[in-house]
Amino acid sequence: MKILKTSLLATILFISASCQSNQKKENTEPQQELKKDNAKVSQEDLSAYETAYFASGCFWCVEAIFESVKGVKEAVSGYAGGTEENPTYQQVGAGLTSHAEAVEVYYDPKVISFTALVQVFFGSHDPTTLNRQGPDRGPQYRSVAFFKNAEEKKIIEAYIGALKEQKVYDEDPITTEVTEFTKFWIAEDYHQDYEKKHPNNSYITNVSIPRLNRFKANFGDYLKEEAH
Repeated sequence: MKILKTSLLATILFISASCQSNQKKENTEPQQELKKDNAKVSQEDLSAYETAYFASGCFWCVEAIFESVKGVKEAVSGYAGGTEENPTYQQVGAGLTSHAEAVEVYYDPKVISFTALVQVFFGSHDPTTLNRQGPDRGPQYRSVAFFKNAEEKKIIEAYIGALKEQKVYDEDPITTEVTEFTKFWIAEDYHQDYEKKHPNNSYITNVSIPRLNRFKANFGDYLKEEAH
């Protein structure tokens, strides 16, 4: 995990692109309209799967990371952790809400556990950079592990305790928020599977794909066959 951190810090130094500055400007429809028939979650019944929620920087890459993990049926980009209703990308990205860019992960607990997803979460970003991940800065890019019940909270806090005890991040304090989940707002359609749909976008090539590849290099046992 220290290798992941070192690589990520190097990315921070050399990459200036940001998730917000690379948004598709032509997609300005109100989020409420886009959410009505978001194809990503309505194509099939996902009720048989458990859900988990995480925030760790630009959701384009976070979504791709979780979708590469075996046992994960779907990951959806959106917003969570705030109080405003019907947040839009323009509002969240500009830091005008209390929400963070987040992902909703649908997973099969018979294949992968919530504990393993927490490991994926911490192993795929730097949890010591307050309100910042890579080139993206602001509380909308903060690190948050959401819990839906006491057991999930216990798992998250125990894992953070283990990271501190083992001094994985040396003297750097872990700034990840452990927050009770309340509501997830699905992001606009054009954000779903953004990394797959826009492989030549400068942010994707310079930030998202390198971050995904670092995760794959360090968590090979967690990957789906097609993700190798």
